[in-house]
Amino acid sequence: MPSIDSPSDRARRIAVAMVQLNSGDDPAANLKAALAGIDEAAAGGARLVVLPEVWTYLGPDAGQAAAAEPVPGPLTERLAAKARQHGIYLHAGSILERVTGEPRLFNTSVVFDPAGEAIAVYRKIHLFDVDLDADTSYRESDTIAPGDEIVTFDLDGTRVGLAICYDLRFPELFRILALEGAELIVLPAAFTMTTGKDHWETLIRARAIENGVFMVAVGQVGQHPPGLWCYGRSMVVDPWGLVIAQAPDRVGVTTAELDLDEVARVRRQIPSLANRRADRYRWPEGVAAIQPAD
Repeated sequence: MPSIDSPSDRARRIAVAMVQLNSGDDPAANLKAALAGIDEAAAGGARLVVLPEVWTYLGPDAGQAAAAEPVPGPLTERLAAKARQHGIYLHAGSILERVTGEPRLFNTSVVFDPAGEAIAVYRKIHLFDVDLDADTSYRESDTIAPGDEIVTFDLDGTRVGLAICYDLRFPELFRILALEGAELIVLPAAFTMTTGKDHWETLIRARAIENGVFMVAVGQVGQHPPGLWCYGRSMVVDPWGLVIAQAPDRVGVTTAELDLDEVARVRRQIPSLANRRADRYRWPEGVAAIQPAD
């Protein structure tokens, strides 16, 4: 049996750091806070550092366009340099991305390897459009365009899946990521206080249990202009559904060590992926053809 310090054991363990932020409508201040968090996480020995959703700008919708950046662009160059400086994998949460020819923005995750190369780009697929009554509605799709690609990347031989915030409510995405080999799924978010207190932990644990994966979910915390409150409670959940690390209700860095061999152990005990009956699954008639407008 290999010792805990053997190369084979180290290859299946990864130190993860979650940088929980309280972003606002000042991109320069947000960047300063994020870079400081990355430095702290790297100093603590993290191999993978993760930022939350839309950390470059979290404020009124009217300011989104001015805060958006191209990918690649000056911001991603700064982040790439940080990854290279510390020799880490840097999951840059998500940023507002400006794309030529698209009048709306994308909510985009970029992942950098220890050499500072961008190795994955994921654009949030699911957008929160809701009509509560005749006078109350919110349509994220008015300002944000949906992505169209499910994305994974390789981290030291481990397949990692990508999702963002509202994606958490769509189990199909997470099942596909697991079937594509993901053992770890990273989810930057800005869950509101209202939904977060009741749904955040439950949904993260459900996605971990359903698919036998580690979930690393990194949130915004506290109050943001013009009065939005985010829930925070960034957490790591193991494939059995246990919360193995959780951030306190403040800005800061929370770390965890993941034993990636746990994925195979849990999938042997609860073989729900292996017991799937794909030949029996059918969309109800007409449902698959109904698609929201982009």
